[in-house]
Amino acid sequence: MTLNQREQVLVRLATYLGRCRVSHTLRVAIDGPDAAGKTRLADDLVHLLGQEQEVIRLSVDGFHRPAAVRRQRGSLSAEGYYLDSFDHNAIIDSVLRPLGPGGDGRYLPATYDYRADEPVPPTYQRAPARAILLFDGVFLLRPELRDFWDVALYLHVAPEVTLRRALKRDLGLFGSAAAVEQRYHGRYLPGQELYRAEAQPLDRADIVLDMGDPLRPAVLRWPVEAEPDTDVERG
Repeated sequence: MTLNQREQVLVRLATYLGRCRVSHTLRVAIDGPDAAGKTRLADDLVHLLGQEQEVIRLSVDGFHRPAAVRRQRGSLSAEGYYLDSFDHNAIIDSVLRPLGPGGDGRYLPATYDYRADEPVPPTYQRAPARAILLFDGVFLLRPELRDFWDVALYLHVAPEVTLRRALKRDLGLFGSAAAVEQRYHGRYLPGQELYRAEAQPLDRADIVLDMGDPLRPAVLRWPVEAEPDTDVERG
């Protein structure tokens, strides 16, 4: 069976991640702007990788801060989106350190339910041996987090593509096209600009994919691969 371009890239990703060798859970960030296709790509990788090994699937959405904190600079604040949306200490202390070198493997899959705007009761889980963590979300290569990832993917899309997709995806959430445009032009797109200016994710990610066409992702950066295994041990 001939694989299409997306399937080829997914198989290449799954093969690479499956060869990576660390002494702990392999912590993989799937970063990118809003509507870049992070969730779908991560879920597709779960399907491929899960045939061979255990996969832990988490999202930054489980680590929001309370709404009052997220909106303290104003509901349309770009700075508020970038600086206040997520509890980075919780991500580090509840997931990345426990699953990293010297960690005990006990992690929390989430700490806050942003829909209910309340904390999630802590229910610890233990990572299976040789598991892979696939963690998707925005701003994952910011300075506070980037050194904790063993492998970092960045999905690149242009701002106009983000907005075009958001006008379809988020119409029900915000109620009208005008409301979507107001939110993205005021908060989300400039928040991503702040992130790119500070964190330079396109330069720091191990793997960069252009997702302008989600069915035909283009590889913009790929790590040098060692054979037969790839050692990506980090602190």
